[in-house]
Amino acid sequence: MNKTVLYIGVLLLFANLISAQEIPYIKVLFDNSPMPNSYFYSKVSFEGNSWVKNEGNKLPVSSKIFFTPKNALLLEYNSAEKGNWKVSIAYHNIRGLNYFQKAENLSFWIFFPSTVDVKSLPNLRLKLNRNDFSNSVQLQEFISEVRQNNWIQVSIPLSRFGNNLQTETISGLELSQSSPSELNQVFYLDQIEFLPNPSSVFGSKTPKLISAKGYQKHIDLRWEKVTDSLTHYVRIFRKGSQDSEFKYIGVQDPWISGYTDFVGDSKDNFTYRISFLSRDYSTTSFSNELESKTKEMTDEQLLDMVQESHFRYYWDGAEPHSGLALENIPGRTTMIATGASGFGIMAIVVGVKRGFITRDEASQRLLKIVRYLSTADRFHGAFPHFLDGQTGKVVPFFGQRDNGADLVETSFLMQGLLVAKEFFDEENSEEIEISSTIEKLWQEIEWDWFRQESSPGFLTWHWSPDQYWTIDHQLIGWNETMITYFLAIASPTHSVPASMYYSGWASQSEKAQQYRKNWGKTEDGSMYTNGNTYYGITLPVGVSNGGPLFFIHYSYFALDPHKLTDAYVNYFNNNQRIAQINQNYCIDNPENHLGYGEDFWGLTASDGPYGYSADEPNVVNDKGKITPTGALASFPYTPEASMKALKNYYQNYGNYWYGFYGFYDAMSLEDNWRSSLYMGLNQAPIVIMIENYRSGFVWDLFMKNEDVKRGLELLNKETERKKL
Repeated sequence: MNKTVLYIGVLLLFANLISAQEIPYIKVLFDNSPMPNSYFYSKVSFEGNSWVKNEGNKLPVSSKIFFTPKNALLLEYNSAEKGNWKVSIAYHNIRGLNYFQKAENLSFWIFFPSTVDVKSLPNLRLKLNRNDFSNSVQLQEFISEVRQNNWIQVSIPLSRFGNNLQTETISGLELSQSSPSELNQVFYLDQIEFLPNPSSVFGSKTPKLISAKGYQKHIDLRWEKVTDSLTHYVRIFRKGSQDSEFKYIGVQDPWISGYTDFVGDSKDNFTYRISFLSRDYSTTSFSNELESKTKEMTDEQLLDMVQESHFRYYWDGAEPHSGLALENIPGRTTMIATGASGFGIMAIVVGVKRGFITRDEASQRLLKIVRYLSTADRFHGAFPHFLDGQTGKVVPFFGQRDNGADLVETSFLMQGLLVAKEFFDEENSEEIEISSTIEKLWQEIEWDWFRQESSPGFLTWHWSPDQYWTIDHQLIGWNETMITYFLAIASPTHSVPASMYYSGWASQSEKAQQYRKNWGKTEDGSMYTNGNTYYGITLPVGVSNGGPLFFIHYSYFALDPHKLTDAYVNYFNNNQRIAQINQNYCIDNPENHLGYGEDFWGLTASDGPYGYSADEPNVVNDKGKITPTGALASFPYTPEASMKALKNYYQNYGNYWYGFYGFYDAMSLEDNWRSSLYMGLNQAPIVIMIENYRSGFVWDLFMKNEDVKRGLELLNKETERKKL
C-alpha cells in the first residue's frame, strides 16, 4: 500500500474515533502573531538579485495595517530576472489540537497599499505532512480586482492544489517567486486558514457583556458563553473618553468567555462593546456597552489578580460534563488531565477563600467532579493519565501502552481531593456526599498493587489491563513523585511499608544511581544526596543542580515541606535552595539568553518554540525560554525574587504574555516567541503556591487529615530507624 495513503487512512481512523466527542477546530495558519516585529512560524529565503524583506529570516509583522487585530504579515519583495525567493508559513502544531473541520478552501485576506504588478504575485503551494508538497497555483488567478487600501478575501478551492487533500495533512503554505518585475511589490496577509464552504445560517444572538474590570495595566472583559458553533471569533471594540468612535482592538476565540485588554499606564475611562464574527466573516449586531479604567494596585491586590486569572482556567475553562481540567487550552476539548485536575481542585478551594466564587458554587462543582470520578475508569483503584470527560473512559493519548493506571497522576489528583475533603466539612447533604465519595475513592486505590514482585523496593508508575507492566518504569527520586510514595504510605487500606521511602524514592541502590545518572547526565546527586555547592548555595538533595522547578512544586502543593524532614534534609529548606539556584543561574546566564536576570527566571517544564521540554539551570537543558509558573509557584521559597519576576512579567511583558487565563505557558525573547496555549499543569501551581505563601491555607487543610498525620508519623519513625 502507498505510504501516503496509509498515513491518511490512519489520520481518518483517528478522526472518526474522536469525532463523536470533540468539537472540530478550524485549521488556521495565521491569525495573529503573539509577539511583535516578526512571525516565528515563518521562514524567508532568497537568492541572486531577488529579495524579500525579513527580520532574522522571518516575515515582518505589521501592527498598523491588519484585517483582524492585532497584526498582519507584511510581504515586501523584488522578483528579479536573475534570482528567486521563497516564503513559508508553517502550521503551529498544538498538543491535542488535531481534530479539524473539513475544509474546502484555502482562505486569506490580502491588502495592497500601493500599485501592484499582478503578474508578479507569487505562486502558492501547500506543504503536506511527510515533507510533500501539493500542486502549485498562481495567486493572480484568484485576484479578480486589485483595490488599493482595501482588504480583499481570497478563496482558493483545495481541489486546485490536488485531489483528495485532507485538512489534517496540511502543514503549511509556501509562497514563491513567479514572473519577474522591476518594481518592489508590497502586500499584507491576514487570517490564513482552511475553511468549509460558507454556511447559509449564522444563528448567533446578540452578545452580552457581563463585566469590565480594571487592574493596574489592563481591563478584563467577560461575556455570556458563546453557544453557536458557527461563531469564528468574538470581536472587541474600545473607545476612550477622547475618541469619537470605537476602535477594533482584538479578537478572542469563542471557547474563552473573556478578553484581557492591556492599556498600559493610561488612566482613561474606556467603553467596550463586542460582536460575533462567523466563519464567512459576517457579524452580529453589537452588545451592550460597559465602562472601566485601570487603577493603582498594592502588591496584595496584584497577587489577588494573578490568582484569580489563573483560577479561571479550572473554573470557566473546565470540561463541562465532568467539571475537571483540560490538558491545555486550546487543545482536546473533552480530554481530562487527571493530575492537572487535582491541581485545579486545590485552585477551586483557594477560589472560595479569596472570594472568586462562593462556597456553594464550589460545592456544586465538586459534586459534579466526585460523581464523575466515582464512575470513571479506574484500574486497581488508580486513574489513568487522561479520561474522556463525556464517557469517563480512558484516553490512551500517549499510545496504546498508556491505556491503564497512572499512579503518579492519581497521586496528583488525590492530594487535591483530600484537600477538598478537609475543606468541605459542613453537615449538609452536598458536603457530606463530597467527603464520603472522596473517602471511598481514596480507600479504593490499591497502592500496594503497584509494588511489583520483580522490583519490590519500588512503586511502578503504570499498569495496563491488557499489557500489564509493559511500561516498566519504577519511581525513583529526585523528581516530582515524592507525593506518590507519601500517599502510598498514608493509605488506610492499601498502604506500602514506610521503608519504601528509602528503598524506592530515596534509594541509593545501583539501579537508582544509574537511573539518576541517565536522566541527569551527571554524577551529581546520583546517590539521591548531593552536597555540592552551586552559586554559593549548598544543595543537600537533588540531581544535577536541582532540576526543573516543578520538582519543588508538584509534591508540595498540599504536603507541607516545612513538616517533612527525612534522614537527609528538611524539604522546605532544600526546595528553597533549588529555587535560589535557579534564579542565580538566570542571573549568571552562561548562555547569554535575552532577558534572563533577577526578575526574569524560572526554568521548568513547559511548551517551547521547538516543542515541550523540561528546562533546567544548566547549559545542557536550558533552552532559552522562561515559564511563569517557575518563579511564581516558588513564592513560598523566594518571595522577594518571585515578586520581582511577577512585576516584570506583568508590567513589562503583559501585553504579550498575560491573558484571560493568566500567563501563557512560556516565552523566549531571543526567539521572539510566546506560547499560544495555557497549560493545565502550569496554571494552578501559581494559584496554590501563592496562597501557601500568603496564608499556608492549602498546606493546613491537607496536613490536618488523619491519614496524612498517620503517614507522616510512619515516615518519621522510619527516618529515625534509618538514622540509627
